[in-house]
Amino acid sequence: MICYHCRTEVTIQDYISRTDECAKCSSDIHCCMNCDNYDQYAHNKCREPHAEWVTDREKANFCDFFVPNRLKASAATESPSRGARSAFDNLFKK
Repeated sequence: MICYHCRTEVTIQDYISRTDECAKCSSDIHCCMNCDNYDQYAHNKCREPHAEWVTDREKANFCDFFVPNRLKASAATESPSRGARSAFDNLFKK
């Protein structure tokens, strides 16, 4: 999985505890922003319909529906704005 905060690949051994932190930036691992169910456009910002509301999605929580994101390091290194900018530039090349 990839840390949402620093975009570093995090190796998961077995179980992710609520207190686990990213080795590089010390941000919480068991949080909505690192969850595969997180969707900013979904109701409750979660694809899991039974999940409870979480006020701070960047902090550790007790959600039982947490699933580590499936991002790989190569996919996370490309920033969305950079990809959009290059697509825009390619559109108007001569």
